[in-house]
Parts: sequence; structure tokens; C-alpha cells
Amino acid sequence: MKKDIHPDFKVVKVHCACGNTFEAGSTNDEIKVEMCSECHPFYTGKSKAIEKGGRVERFNKKFNL
Repeated sequence: MKKDIHPDFKVVKVHCACGNTFEAGSTNDEIKVEMCSECHPFYTGKSKAIEKGGRVERFNKKFNL
């Protein structure tokens, strides 16, 4: 590799919208994310999404069938 052309890789703080902070490696000075492993539904097991129903249910509701 050529010298002096690559950015510096350093340990930075990652700030999540839920308030959690942790360290990771990056070339940026700091990172802000919307979801992390502490608040993501896949990792927490808590579902935040509401069941909307399938295509058939939406069609029946739209046309009052």
C-alpha cells in the first residue's frame, strides 16, 4: 500500500437515538445512529411494528366485502 493516502482509523463513540453509547472503529470523528442492538426489535424481542394485515384483508376493507 502507498503511504500517506489512507485516512486515519481510530476508535470513536457511537451515539444512538435511544441514548445508548458505545465505541467502534471508524475514520469519522463520531457516529450517530437511529437504532442499535439495545433498542432494535430483533435483538430486544419487543415488536414495535403494528400488524397491518395482508393484501386480501386490505382489499376487503377497501371495497367493503
